[in-house]
Amino acid sequence: MDQAASNKPKKKTSELFKEFFVAWLYIFLYALRGAKFVCFDFWIVSFNYFSYQLDKTYQRMTNPEIAKQEALLSEEQVDAIYNLTKTTKKKRIKQYKYSKATMDKYMKMKAAFEKDLQAAGATRSKYPNMYKFTVRNVKVDGKIITGTMSGFSKLDINSFLVNEGYEVFNIETSEFINFVYKDSAILGRKMSTKDLVFWLTQLATYLRVGITLNDAVKILANQMTKDKARQRMFRAICYELSLGESFSNALQKQGNYFPALLINMIKAAEAAGNLQETLDDMSEYYTEVEQTKKQMIGALTYPTILMGFSIIIVVFILIYVVPQFTNIYVDQGLEIGGMTGIIMSVSDFIKDHAITMILIFVIIVLILYFLYKHVTAFRTPVQIFLMHIPVVKNVIIYKEITIFSKTFASLLKNNVYITESVDILSKITSNEVYKAILYKTIHNIMKGEKISAAFEDHWAVPDVAYFMIVTGESTGQLGDIMQKVSQYYQEMHRNIVNTLKSFIEPIMIIFIAVVVGLIIIAVILPMFQLYNQML
Repeated sequence: MDQAASNKPKKKTSELFKEFFVAWLYIFLYALRGAKFVCFDFWIVSFNYFSYQLDKTYQRMTNPEIAKQEALLSEEQVDAIYNLTKTTKKKRIKQYKYSKATMDKYMKMKAAFEKDLQAAGATRSKYPNMYKFTVRNVKVDGKIITGTMSGFSKLDINSFLVNEGYEVFNIETSEFINFVYKDSAILGRKMSTKDLVFWLTQLATYLRVGITLNDAVKILANQMTKDKARQRMFRAICYELSLGESFSNALQKQGNYFPALLINMIKAAEAAGNLQETLDDMSEYYTEVEQTKKQMIGALTYPTILMGFSIIIVVFILIYVVPQFTNIYVDQGLEIGGMTGIIMSVSDFIKDHAITMILIFVIIVLILYFLYKHVTAFRTPVQIFLMHIPVVKNVIIYKEITIFSKTFASLLKNNVYITESVDILSKITSNEVYKAILYKTIHNIMKGEKISAAFEDHWAVPDVAYFMIVTGESTGQLGDIMQKVSQYYQEMHRNIVNTLKSFIEPIMIIFIAVVVGLIIIAVILPMFQLYNQML
């Protein structure tokens, strides 16, 4: 009797432990299922839904009877919408009118400018300066506007603006204007690859239909009405073309806006007389470059989101969940040590120093970014280290070989000299390893050696690429061979990026499960000690 009575509490305690453990296990499992749904299942469901909608649309388009019915309906709908939205009002351009006092002020400014123009306005500077102008748009709306553009003298700027249909009131330059609009690198921004592709495509199209180069650039300048810096750049190109400069020189004078590769290709096209074809080729080239870039971004987006989600979960548990259990254990007077003590210490440290940790992290990232961008002695060993990491090294090598071979093929196709081609190639890559190879190639060419000599037995150059370069040299078809090399390694790069994406996904899910699981187990363990004390 006494023995049965003594066993009864132990049975209840074991059942309580079991229920408590099962409850936490279910919480953990459902948390993982929720994370899996957010990171994976949601996108699968969305993809299936939109695929189903596209399939329904395809069936309607390919079924003649449905298409005929929809065509009749759509015609009636189009007529109804057209009649509903048709307007008889013509869009009016707002005409700006200014008071007599305002116009008198600007006319005095114009008279003073004309005197200055006759005295020293025609003096040309050795280097281009930034000029700030005040003009009135006489052709369109009569609005008085101010702007800036680069030039060599006030007279040149005035002639250009008058030719564009503006009434010029004043043009001035100073050290401050040069600093704000030139020296501070406001004009030093690079055009994005996406915008460059659009610009090249539009420019080639305008030239194809017979529009002159200067007019085509003006049309594109008018399309960039929201970007003032870009408008200044296009206006400066028009100004250079009006002075008789070549298109390549006009682009080169815009600083870092246009890549050196494009400028040299256009220079070669001007000599050969095939500017339109070159613009089309460069548009296709930069389109492929943009696609390669998007592949990398697409491959890294999901792992990055998953990593961020994992960090948020872990930080949330450490800051808000763990302290709740810590308070319970402290109130009960439990002595906490081992893994539980470590996790609780980490939780307390993060709570007390969260802002400091974030600031230190941001500062370290900024310092590393600055060193990588501007210090060659730091960038080189980092790149060499990354190029020796399994899987990662292939992503880097395949990307660099693709860009090198594709660019080299384009340069040779447009009859750019070998020495100039290799020099351009050394400027389009930021990888110091491949820069060294290309500089070595230039030295070898100057000594009369083959191009392939610099690529022989180098760990950063795959054997396939080296042997194809040798074949291209021996057959005299280096340009065609390099094009095939770029296609081969672009496909290899695409495959390895997709493989890397598939490889990272399960690793990140396992990482979340292991880290969260360890934290939960470490927090639960003292509960058993607490129940033993209660008994």
